[in-house]
Amino acid sequence: MHDCAATRTRSQLTRDLNLARGTASVLVAELVEDGLLHEEPAPEHGRGRPTQIPGPHRDGPVALAVDLREDAWGVAACELGGRATLLKIRRHDGTPEGALGSLGAELTAQARRFPTRVIGVGVAVPGPVRTGGRVDVAHLRWRAVDVPGLLGGPPLLVNGPIVGNDTAFAALAEARRGRLRDVRVGLHLHVDFDLGGVLVVDGRPLEGASGMGAEFGHMPLTGGDLPCMCGAVGCWGMEVGANALLRHVGQEYGGGRGREQAETVLAGDAKAVAANAGALGRGVAALVNAHDPEVVTLSGFGQDLLELAGEDLLAACERGLMAIRRDHPPRVESSALGWRGPLLGAMESVFDAFLTPEAVERWRLTRGATRPTGKM
Repeated sequence: MHDCAATRTRSQLTRDLNLARGTASVLVAELVEDGLLHEEPAPEHGRGRPTQIPGPHRDGPVALAVDLREDAWGVAACELGGRATLLKIRRHDGTPEGALGSLGAELTAQARRFPTRVIGVGVAVPGPVRTGGRVDVAHLRWRAVDVPGLLGGPPLLVNGPIVGNDTAFAALAEARRGRLRDVRVGLHLHVDFDLGGVLVVDGRPLEGASGMGAEFGHMPLTGGDLPCMCGAVGCWGMEVGANALLRHVGQEYGGGRGREQAETVLAGDAKAVAANAGALGRGVAALVNAHDPEVVTLSGFGQDLLELAGEDLLAACERGLMAIRRDHPPRVESSALGWRGPLLGAMESVFDAFLTPEAVERWRLTRGATRPTGKM
């Protein structure tokens, strides 16, 4: 039910899972009793026995999902099936204490709003994530910041919070609910102040041996020589994203500042946009030559660059492709999820941890002790 966004009938799910009709009926009844599912009548289509569509229970589990950006954070409450309700957006001062302290207070308040319903928290962050949820955000000068420690919060059914790179989470969501669904090998790029990228194989982002692999933006793909705050020189991300747009027009950039000014540049400076799109296309070509994806998806400002300067982006990509790839290049497409990708990926990380026999049993026992309350 969660994977299909609560769109398939009980009969269809029964066939999908190769279950006997009686077995499916018993399972659904138990899940309804445990506060996980609720069924609604399916629309009538001619003759035949009426069926039901399983969906999220009105008192069912809630995953709190966070998109932590360099200048603000957003929090959403998410239900089984994937519906996300945005609860709050707040700007922060760029310091670990300022960003994570206010966020932790908000998460605690939301856990009180949905007593016994909040199962876990997923947090998408704009940088590499080390073991234990320690995060590096180069433009904010964060080094090994202890995100779980600074967030605090009540104990939850899913241990956490689950902290992940924003691009890796966006790619996960795109593979579950977007244009990389059922794609065997895809490439996802998320553009914000700079960009990140990750290869997606059989629906899973390849995050590397230590979990810090979604960093294609810190590869020297376009021949630049500018020093990056990550410590490397010539990073692709220095030429793509809001910081690059602002630098192109001579405005101050860095430190998570200038999102609104970059949006103004996108809307009014065709030369800056073309340069940004061209750099994006050159890097895409290098990654296509290396990884041979079927589809390349773009989210964040990458969608704007494709819409506003798609010819420049695709022309730069074609020039960089090996001759054997030009006859059948991969599709370059705008994300189906847009800026919501990191948030939805954070949600999926929580439900992946929850939808196990052990975690669901803990949920069932919790419901037996205290009936969930609180409505969305």
